[in-house]
Amino acid sequence: MFVGHFGLAAAVKAGEPRVPLWSLMLATQFLDVIFVVLYLAGGIESFQAVAPGTYGEALINAQYTHSLLGALLLSALYGGLGARRWGRKTGWLLGAMVFSHWLLDLLVHRADLPLLPGNAGGLPLLGLGLWQVPWATAVIEGVLLVVGAVLYFRSVRQRAPVTWRAMVSGGVMAALLVLGLAVDVLS
Repeated sequence: MFVGHFGLAAAVKAGEPRVPLWSLMLATQFLDVIFVVLYLAGGIESFQAVAPGTYGEALINAQYTHSLLGALLLSALYGGLGARRWGRKTGWLLGAMVFSHWLLDLLVHRADLPLLPGNAGGLPLLGLGLWQVPWATAVIEGVLLVVGAVLYFRSVRQRAPVTWRAMVSGGVMAALLVLGLAVDVLS
């Protein structure tokens, strides 16, 4: 799931116009950003293809960033940074947005999400495996995309007259959402 995360960020932005859109979008992808850092830092986390040519074809080894506890800790870190910059309420919101990534991943991932970092204790791995039903995943992502975009654009229109800045911002967001959905569906 990629676009679904951004759709959720757009929907939240509609209800919290003072929170910068970039911070919400980054929040929804923060676990994956740290995953990439750990992947590039010597393969601390990795992925392997399990069903090439299918939607959600990779089994991730994100034993730290995508563990339940790791996601909570990264949510607290991002939320804390947001609180320092924009206040406590925004910090809580941004932390919740980071954790929403884990919740949405729980729906789509195969059973590859550990409870504890490094899968300490060898507890069962979590994941409901919706990626194995590509049309259902595409529908959920499409709904998140459309609802988020509609709420966002409606809120922008209500807050201010249409300006070049609003049009460019909205156009960039729409392009990112459509590109992300295309990448998701085609990969």
